[in-house]
Amino acid sequence: MKKIDILREMLRVLIGVLILSGQFMFTSCGSKAESPAARGGGGRNPGMTVSGVIVTPVPLDNVVNSSGTVLASESVDLAAEASGTVQSILFREAQHVRKNDLLVKINDEDLRAQLRKTELQVQLAADQAERQKRLYETGNTSKEQYDIAVSSHAAMKADIDNLLASIRRREIRAPFDGIVGLRYVSEGSYVSPTTRIASIQKINPLKVDFAVPEKYAGKVHVGDSVRFESEETSLRFTGRVYAIEPQIEPSTRTVQIRALCDNKAEKIYPGGYVHVELRLRQSGGALMVPTQAIIPVLKGQTVFVRKNGIVVAVAVKTGLRTSSAIQITQGLTAGDTVLTTGILQVRPGMPVTVQVTK
Repeated sequence: MKKIDILREMLRVLIGVLILSGQFMFTSCGSKAESPAARGGGGRNPGMTVSGVIVTPVPLDNVVNSSGTVLASESVDLAAEASGTVQSILFREAQHVRKNDLLVKINDEDLRAQLRKTELQVQLAADQAERQKRLYETGNTSKEQYDIAVSSHAAMKADIDNLLASIRRREIRAPFDGIVGLRYVSEGSYVSPTTRIASIQKINPLKVDFAVPEKYAGKVHVGDSVRFESEETSLRFTGRVYAIEPQIEPSTRTVQIRALCDNKAEKIYPGGYVHVELRLRQSGGALMVPTQAIIPVLKGQTVFVRKNGIVVAVAVKTGLRTSSAIQITQGLTAGDTVLTTGILQVRPGMPVTVQVTK
């Protein structure tokens, strides 16, 4: 019995050794079969799975965002042309006025007295010139005396014109339709040309000044649509570009632009800050890629493209931006597949499988 038990035990050990040897050989063969794929040389290896987009031409509605300042379309400080005492104030603060409305009258009694005196002298000079004319025609006076009388009459008339101009300088009239602001003088105040009396603003339409980067200088045109939004009031307005500064600002590398905005409701005032959306003319056939596909490098920008099943790095030049995409102006063609995920994991030459997204 003991010999039989010994034989059975030796048989178990032999069977165990055979089983372990078979597992070792199977494992070794499996490792050798996988090694080409592990090196990336297997023809059936799909590689890493990433997301991407197929580049197709699309219409691009160019929108440039900026910040701007609201200005009155016309604005002046009212001041007297001549010194004197304020005789009457003919406007109310915050009043709408029309062009040439009389706003302030400065005392001009002395000038009007001179005017009346000069008018009498003009009439006398006219009568004298008429008498000299008749005498000259009958040969009873010389041509010299007649010319002196005519010249004297003309000089008197010029004096009247000068006095009338001086009287007008003592009247302050509205230079345009607008709204008069706060006044800083009262009736009886002595004013001079340096005295600030009030201001007048024309706020319909309004001007909006803003700047855009110099790369848009050749793309902005008079008549382009502009949208404005006031962050304080949440009001939105529309307008159009009407003037472009014909030079680049050296310190900021920007172009100054001015637009006109309708303000009939007078809900926005000069001096306010607004957000500006400048809508440039639409360009067709723009190649757009998601912004996350752009990879900054030392000498520019690149994107990863899948070509023949592997990753290829392509240098690109960019153009206009939107909130989620950027225009590619050089480096890509329609139909290229651009990677949008896995950009940090992939390397040029790696095989990848791309799941196309829209």
